[in-house]
Amino acid sequence: MTQSDFTAGNGEEQPRPMTTAGHDGTATTGPITDGVPAAGDAPPADEAGDPSEAGAASTPGAQRRILVVEDDPTILDAISVRLTAEGFLVQTASDGPAAVDAAGGFQPDVMVLDVMLPGFDGLEVCRRVQAQRPVPVLMLTARDDETDMLVGLGVGADDYMTKPFSMRELVARTHALLRRVERAAAAATAPRPGGVRLGDLEIDRAQRRVRAGGKDVHLTPTEFDLLMRLARSPRAVLTREQLLADVWDWADASGTRTVDSHVKALRRKIGAERIRTVHGVGYALEAAPGTTVIADGS
Repeated sequence: MTQSDFTAGNGEEQPRPMTTAGHDGTATTGPITDGVPAAGDAPPADEAGDPSEAGAASTPGAQRRILVVEDDPTILDAISVRLTAEGFLVQTASDGPAAVDAAGGFQPDVMVLDVMLPGFDGLEVCRRVQAQRPVPVLMLTARDDETDMLVGLGVGADDYMTKPFSMRELVARTHALLRRVERAAAAATAPRPGGVRLGDLEIDRAQRRVRAGGKDVHLTPTEFDLLMRLARSPRAVLTREQLLADVWDWADASGTRTVDSHVKALRRKIGAERIRTVHGVGYALEAAPGTTVIADGS
């Protein structure tokens, strides 16, 4: 599904009809809300995706659990239908308290979480859920405000998308989150020794711990992976696209702002001077001559 972004003369977004081919070849028309189809609309054929892309999620008896939290019933139903079609086991909630309760009982592998919710907002949901059990979170927001995004990342969200969004991209990002979780689980059972020391910045790969200036720094799993990727090539400039592919496990130009936001969040924790921006290209982890890279193994 392509991203729908349209405005009326008064500057407000207005829905417009979408025409798709029906099963008999005739065209059917239905409304679009925030870039996702109305409940019951089948995904277009070009978005059905490769069945192998779902991986373990499409394997009977190995379904991944996804909790979708959204107060707009049309968007909630559309996301639920699409993820179910991808082979996921889906549970839904439409307000903050219900989302926290559902996360405790359902034990999701991934949570797709809207920011604006009744009861209490998605940021508070994320805080409470992460305090109980770490869960990868894909946050949905109606505002393309970087401050909001940084706050979301700060409370434990792994990724975010702004509305209107492509359903195809949401599915791709969900699969990528799951692949990263599987890699992290494998690394936890057989951690590779070694790490990196860049002046007073120390990265322990086996324990996934970071110290800066002699103090422990708490990083989210995504922030640690991003730092580790930069540290594997100190002083080398890595493009946003490279980082998106290596850390998030998917490549799409629309996701480069995700990289920018995570870099800003990381700078706040380890010091802005440690990561250099190369405008129009990407980022590099600063390292003085004599930087020691210890048995990284990668």
